[in-house]
Amino acid sequence: MTTTMPPIRVNAHIHLPPNFSAFDSVGEAVELAAEQGVSVLGASNYYDFGVYRDFARLASERGVYPLFGLEIIALLEDLRESGVKVNDPGNPGKMYICGKGISQFDPMNGEAMRLLQVIRDKDSERMARMVARLADVFASAGLDLGLDETAIKDSIVQRHGCDPATVYLQERHVAQAFQEGLFESRVGGERAEALARLFGTESKDPDDAVGVQNEIRSHLMKAGRAAYVAETFVGFDHAYRLILALGGIPCYPTLADGTNPICGYESPVATLIAEVQARGIQFAEFIPIRNSPEVLSHYVHAMREAGLAITAGTEHNTLDMLPLEPACVDGQPVPDDLKEIFREGACVVAAHQHLTARGDPGFVDGTGRPNPAFDSADARIAAFAAMGADVIREGLGEA
Repeated sequence: MTTTMPPIRVNAHIHLPPNFSAFDSVGEAVELAAEQGVSVLGASNYYDFGVYRDFARLASERGVYPLFGLEIIALLEDLRESGVKVNDPGNPGKMYICGKGISQFDPMNGEAMRLLQVIRDKDSERMARMVARLADVFASAGLDLGLDETAIKDSIVQRHGCDPATVYLQERHVAQAFQEGLFESRVGGERAEALARLFGTESKDPDDAVGVQNEIRSHLMKAGRAAYVAETFVGFDHAYRLILALGGIPCYPTLADGTNPICGYESPVATLIAEVQARGIQFAEFIPIRNSPEVLSHYVHAMREAGLAITAGTEHNTLDMLPLEPACVDGQPVPDDLKEIFREGACVVAAHQHLTARGDPGFVDGTGRPNPAFDSADARIAAFAAMGADVIREGLGEA
């Protein structure tokens, strides 16, 4: 049973630059939220949170309530070996896991820094090797663009005006840099010929920047391709401990019919619920643009009835500038009853973030255990949602 929430628009999951993002700046994201009437906006960046200082300041200035989070990729070896796909349709055992309402990131405690640095080091080493391999592939095709890891990071710093220390490369950053270098050096028929040499087949549209970026990734950077470097992820326990060390709530991002067939880990929904609860996860999230309203409704209601709090977002982790209020596949509206559940979840996050920032018990404790002051999941969610609604009203300057 959900708690009646104020009829605000919420988006609990976007990526802010220097993460690969549709936004050129934090200010652009916040400004668009304000213009579009999104009162609560949550960031879920990978691996550095320095940008959250500007996010908090700009959100306050524009009447937007900020939620702080993170996203981590983990590898569950047992599921990989058994071929079970979790919430990545292309890679068995690969799990995306989020942390909601983190409050211990500025400054970061020693345990969080240690756990995070392991992830940073693994990821940075892989991306450096991938950039070098991709440069070799381009050079072999007669396209020596002079790109290396440093040059790509410098371009991100220039584009977003960010601190170089906050930049951690993602595959999309690398593909964009090589696409831009190619477009600068080749035009017209020369560009089409160059892409054909690179891919071993013709580009679908040699003048479509985003399309060529995606082709670089699919033809050259994915498993089995010339520039691929094997991914080296941490395990689930490592990711879970990091979220808790940052003061957050572990959250399972649900793909559902964002892929066809639905991943084995997530089907049927009763099995998914049992799996995530057994892992100590009390929260779930959806990116509705992937989902049909019917399947989204089926999953959200089943998970909420099982005692999971739920949020939703848009990611904005491609160059597509979608509206900031989440919508279902093909722009179909999210059903009103689901919006209510997503608002409730956002309010729970706001309350947890507010309480833990001042050292008080949150929705879960530092081990992931649900707050023991309540005799049921519904009672706990209702209490935190009501508190979070007040916290948001106060933060937005409302009576």
